[in-house]
Amino acid sequence: MSTTTVPHVPALLGDRGLAGTEAPLLTYCDDATGERVELSASELAGWASRTAALLHEGCGLGAGSRMAVLLPPHWQTAAVLLGAWSAGIAVSFRLAATAGLTRVGDETGPLDAVFAARSRIGSWLEDVPEAPHRFALGLAPGGAPLADVPDGYRDFIAEVAWYTDSLPGYAPVRRTDAASADGTTFREWGGLAHGLTKLIDLRPGDRLLVDAGRYEHPVQWLLTPLAAGASVVLCANLDPFGLHARAAAEGATRVLGVGRA
Repeated sequence: MSTTTVPHVPALLGDRGLAGTEAPLLTYCDDATGERVELSASELAGWASRTAALLHEGCGLGAGSRMAVLLPPHWQTAAVLLGAWSAGIAVSFRLAATAGLTRVGDETGPLDAVFAARSRIGSWLEDVPEAPHRFALGLAPGGAPLADVPDGYRDFIAEVAWYTDSLPGYAPVRRTDAASADGTTFREWGGLAHGLTKLIDLRPGDRLLVDAGRYEHPVQWLLTPLAAGASVVLCANLDPFGLHARAAAEGATRVLGVGRA
C-alpha cells in the first residue's frame, strides 16, 4: 500500500493532502482514439516530481518564476501543473476556449517557460507567448514522443524522461505564494476548489466523471476532486448521449454538471 502524497497538494488544498492506495486516482480516456491511462497517487506524484526536476534542475526555475500552460484536460497536463507548483512556479492558464481573446490580469512581466499542445503551436488563432524554455506536448496515446518537434521547442516527454520520480527537497511552498501568474495564491485556489466540492456535493471516496470537452479549467477537473479526496475519470471526446452509460461503466458516483450517479 502506497502512502505517497501528490506533491504540494497540502499547499493548495489544506493539511489533508492526498495519500492513497494504488487504486487509480486519475483515469484518462479518449473515446476517439481508445486511449486509456490510469494513474495512482504515487504514479501521478512520480510524473509531477520529474516535471518539477525538469523545471528546477533542467531550466533553473523555482519560486518567483512564471510559466504559461496551453494544454487541454489530460493526464500529462496534471503532471505539468503539479510539477510546476511543486517547484513553486506560478502558472498562467491559457484555455483554448479563450484563444484569440484579449487577455488581462496576468500579462505583466516576462514568462520563464511555456508548455503548449502541439495542435495549438502555429495555429492562426493562438498567440503562444515567448519564453526562454518552451516545451511541446503531442499528447499522443501511450505517452509517445513527438514525431515533429516545432522549431524553438523541446519535446516534454523526451526531456522529462531524464529525471527521477523522487521529489528533491525544494524550499517549502507557502499557501500565501502565488499559484497562478495573476497573483492568485495557493490558499485562494484551494479555497475555490473546496467551495466547488460543496457546490457539486463531492465527498471523500467519490469517483468523479468529467467531460474534458466541457470543463477545461484545472480547478474543475483536477483541484476539486483532489480537494474532496475523490478520484477522477477524465473523458475526452465523450458522447453526451452516452454520458450515463459511461458513468456506470466507470463506477462513477458523481458526474460533473449532473446529479449524483
